[in-house]
Amino acid sequence: MIGHLITIERAIISRTDKVLGKPPKEVPFFKRFHVPMAVVESRLIRRKTPIPLDPGIVHEKEEMLAELRQVRERTLAFVEETMERDLSKYRMPHPFLGSLNAYEWFQMIASHEIRHTKQMREIAGTLPKSVTSLEK
Repeated sequence: MIGHLITIERAIISRTDKVLGKPPKEVPFFKRFHVPMAVVESRLIRRKTPIPLDPGIVHEKEEMLAELRQVRERTLAFVEETMERDLSKYRMPHPFLGSLNAYEWFQMIASHEIRHTKQMREIAGTLPKSVTSLEK
């Protein structure tokens, strides 16, 4: 699951970086609507990722957490680098949510992580106590 978070966050930053390198495109008002992020976080709608997980990126827990920290540092640096720009005019489509502006894509990173945290808690809740106590 951490590998999935890393892959998605990297893809968002890479794609946003490319989009910001060009002038923003005008998007009609009715195409700016999208599914609210609360739906992502709620897990009411279950979806399979359209991006398959590359087994080659799965490593030991500490290595994966270190990689997630690196990706997050890059995300925070990107936010800092673009602080003086208005990113609301830069839009990219999301396969399930609709058209999101750059700020909404950053919100998507947080909502996506919240969703997976809930998913991990659900899974942990179904495990026998002997298994969950090993992780503490």
